[in-house]
Amino acid sequence: MKDVYILGVETSCDETSISIVKNGFVDVYTCVATQMDTHAEFGGVVPEIASRMHTESITLVLEDVLKNSNVSWDMIDAIAVTYAPGLMGCLLIGLEFAKTLSLVHNKPLIKVHHIAGHIYANNLVEKIEFPSLALVVSGGHTELVLMKDDYDFDVLGTTLDDAVGECFDKVARVLGLKYPGGPNVERCALQGKPIYDLPIPMNDDSLNFSYSGLKSFIINLVHNENQRGVEINSCDVAKSFQDVAIEQLVRKTKMAIEKYGINRMVVAGGVSASQYLRDELTKMCKEKNVHLSIPPLKYCTDNATMIAAAAYPLFLKKEFSDYSINAKSHEYFFDKKD
Repeated sequence: MKDVYILGVETSCDETSISIVKNGFVDVYTCVATQMDTHAEFGGVVPEIASRMHTESITLVLEDVLKNSNVSWDMIDAIAVTYAPGLMGCLLIGLEFAKTLSLVHNKPLIKVHHIAGHIYANNLVEKIEFPSLALVVSGGHTELVLMKDDYDFDVLGTTLDDAVGECFDKVARVLGLKYPGGPNVERCALQGKPIYDLPIPMNDDSLNFSYSGLKSFIINLVHNENQRGVEINSCDVAKSFQDVAIEQLVRKTKMAIEKYGINRMVVAGGVSASQYLRDELTKMCKEKNVHLSIPPLKYCTDNATMIAAAAYPLFLKKEFSDYSINAKSHEYFFDKKD
């Protein structure tokens, strides 16, 4: 069987990325143009600015990939692109760009859900073996998923309100930490002590999660201390919060492993960049004799490599899209396999 080269395009938020991946597992070349410094001035991503910056950089990113990958258009077998979820304007730029490349170069078009990309980023480390348990942790998702085969997933547990990544970002804002919130909470926590007694969210036997109560508790804690003129130690709050938030992820994951007799698991989503989460999951999996796969940091944040990797199983199934597909700012991946 000939090698399959897929060109992936990712513009769902504030990273303009294009990548070429061989056979779903080999990162031939990836370029990411980040907008982080620009949006940091505003304390978060400004959608209109993000869209404009995608427009300015996407052709330059493509030129860089084609120049440095040593892959010609004749070698490329398909174009993959993120269509959901994300910022609508940002998604549209990547989607229309991918449609144009598909039309001009006569290559099949494959639409990829952003969360599928995060899951299949693990294939860039080692091929996912089924069945596996996936812990999906991002700004919009907190799920435990039983992966029975490619794109054949059953949700075992999900968040009933806020996702863990969203909670990290909001806590960072309350503590006055700069954007991006999650990494800065973790950095601050390294200098703090877990001196605050915080509520344990969803402390039950289910596999579901909840983070709105923990978030509200932190907000009220900081507000009440400020009202009383008490200076809080942000790093102590960050450490107390991080310990409780991550402990719930690890505890519920351990419960799923025990309940379903799983001996392999993967972690997916931006929150998987947390070193504290990685360390705690590694300890738990070693204790339970479970093989753990976590992508390197460059594949945890948004990138086109994961999009091209996630497109490979769809390419083999010939699940191609026509040019009528549209971007979707919200689409829950696990309700639909597309």
